[in-house]
Amino acid sequence: MTEKIRVIIVDDHPLVRKGCSALLKLEDSIEIVGEAADGEEAIEKSRDLQPDVVLMDITMPVMDGFEATAKITHHWPDIKVLILSMHDEAEYAQKLRKSGASGYALKSISINALLTAINSVYQGGTYVSPEILPHLINPPPPLTDREIDVLCDIFDGLTDKEIARDLEISVRTVETHKQNIKRKLGIHTTAGLTLYAFKNGICSFKNGLGTFTK
Repeated sequence: MTEKIRVIIVDDHPLVRKGCSALLKLEDSIEIVGEAADGEEAIEKSRDLQPDVVLMDITMPVMDGFEATAKITHHWPDIKVLILSMHDEAEYAQKLRKSGASGYALKSISINALLTAINSVYQGGTYVSPEILPHLINPPPPLTDREIDVLCDIFDGLTDKEIARDLEISVRTVETHKQNIKRKLGIHTTAGLTLYAFKNGICSFKNGLGTFTK
């Protein structure tokens, strides 16, 4: 029997929560394990229920979705957060990287696309609604050539030890480069770094491998 993806739905509007829950419950691969009406409750539910994926609204009372996402991904890195919002403005999209969220979907998304998004972040990937992508394309980051090498190995899914072997440097040096990359970009998760590298054209897939492109 295939293991179900355990999901928490976070939104301050009960009708949105119930409607989303009702649709997702029709899917055999999804199990709705909880709901929350604000960011603080989302953190509590995430701590107690340890879901696989949190569907997170942004604009909520008590604590907004970005702050709650940052806390959840910091304390429980295995929990993936998919922002589900009505906002498609650049200022919201830009906060995606710093929040630690694995994706950003608009509430106008179809149920099939939402299932794709949930599965993508659950499997360690990312998802961004097409309307949001233009807001995430920035000039190349101020990284050194060696930092870009490390970033592209991260993009390719290599571990610290594998990066060290690939670049012929120590694991400690890899860790230092990663810290510098995260500090410069203001991104604190592997998923966020991968998304940044891909959307900004820093690394691209070539025969299944991440390749630096100048």
